[in-house]
Amino acid sequence: MLRGLLVLLVLILFLVVGSPLLLFEYLLSKRNPTLSDRQSQKIVCFMFRLIIWISGIRLTVEGREHIPADSAVLFVGNHRSYFDIVTSYTVMRKKTGYIAKKEMEGIPLLKQWMDRIGCLFLDRKDIRAGLKTILQAISDIKAGTSLVIFPEGTRNRNESVTDLLEFKEGSLKIAEKSGCPVIPMAILGSADVFEKHMPFIRPADVVIRFGAPVDVKALPEEYKKKPALFLQKEIGAMLTEMEKRHPEAERQGTAR
Repeated sequence: MLRGLLVLLVLILFLVVGSPLLLFEYLLSKRNPTLSDRQSQKIVCFMFRLIIWISGIRLTVEGREHIPADSAVLFVGNHRSYFDIVTSYTVMRKKTGYIAKKEMEGIPLLKQWMDRIGCLFLDRKDIRAGLKTILQAISDIKAGTSLVIFPEGTRNRNESVTDLLEFKEGSLKIAEKSGCPVIPMAILGSADVFEKHMPFIRPADVVIRFGAPVDVKALPEEYKKKPALFLQKEIGAMLTEMEKRHPEAERQGTAR
């Protein structure tokens, strides 16, 4: 219980006490957007690393060499926990935003920090608004900002981490239209931190693996019109192999 309270306290202090810093970064972005982007990323990374330390997460990262240092990509990952974002963001090598659900846009201060690091908000119930977000995502990637999307559409609560929800095909339109490579991202063990025993936060082993870049325009013929299905199978295979290599991660038990 203490870990959960400490994480909550840190988040509140960051959002409230850090609001002048948010204002400073906003003003700086008007004069030097590149410097502001870099500083905002470092600030958020610091906070997430602090949360990881408080939570007792033992993080292992594999396949870093697949992340380009000089070009924007679309990261596509499985999603089982709020800690998927906390852990994966600390690994990103350049400006990277997340495509989040529309509801998060209504959280004061958090929304502004998400804006600062390039996040977008997707309204899955409004087709026109959703299309607008996808077009903005394509524009952002072309401008050099990488994006992370969880095409399952919600946190997967299935007992087995390899039992993935259907990947939404529309999510891969971003890569098709922007021409950027897709980096498969498999996350193992994140639900052990919080979701499997809410409201408690407990130490856990979390493994993140980045796969080789995928060109959706060069997929085998049977996946030309179903790139999301290809990525779902690719990430499922990665998770199956990761479970064998890291039995300490993702203990059995349904995430809440």
